[in-house]
Amino acid sequence: MQGQRIGKYYEDFIVGEEFESPGRTVTEADLVIYAGLSGDYNQLHTDEEYCKKVSIFGKRIVHGLFGLTLVEGLKSRLGLFEGTSIASLEWRWKFLKPLFIGDTIKVRWRIADKRETKKPDRGIVTEFVQLVNQNDEVLAEGEHLVMMRRRPQDA
Repeated sequence: MQGQRIGKYYEDFIVGEEFESPGRTVTEADLVIYAGLSGDYNQLHTDEEYCKKVSIFGKRIVHGLFGLTLVEGLKSRLGLFEGTSIASLEWRWKFLKPLFIGDTIKVRWRIADKRETKKPDRGIVTEFVQLVNQNDEVLAEGEHLVMMRRRPQDA
């Protein structure tokens, strides 16, 4: 596969291994675009004046599911899954604190577990994932199960 970047295979991941993504600042444009894509125009995301009066946060919050979407994007920047991941199988996710416009976030994760499957060309890796802001506060966390390619037998 000349010219293609290859990530880690199932065998390359070590239980307990930890990773951290680069940071990314969440913008007004991000919130507006996500609201348009998802169709979620809830006032908690789109109406600053409403939030000043009614929200416990006093300002708009970014969609929680957009935060989860950013988790996958930030993880991908390390290239660990390029050409070797097969499928995202399951997310168990807890929203702990709000994500705001202007927050700079990053993702920390560790390999929590891994197991072989009945098919010899793949395995399942369980990641414990945290979305953290510029103050090192955990905004959301959970487990992600991902199906990974195993190293080819002829490699």
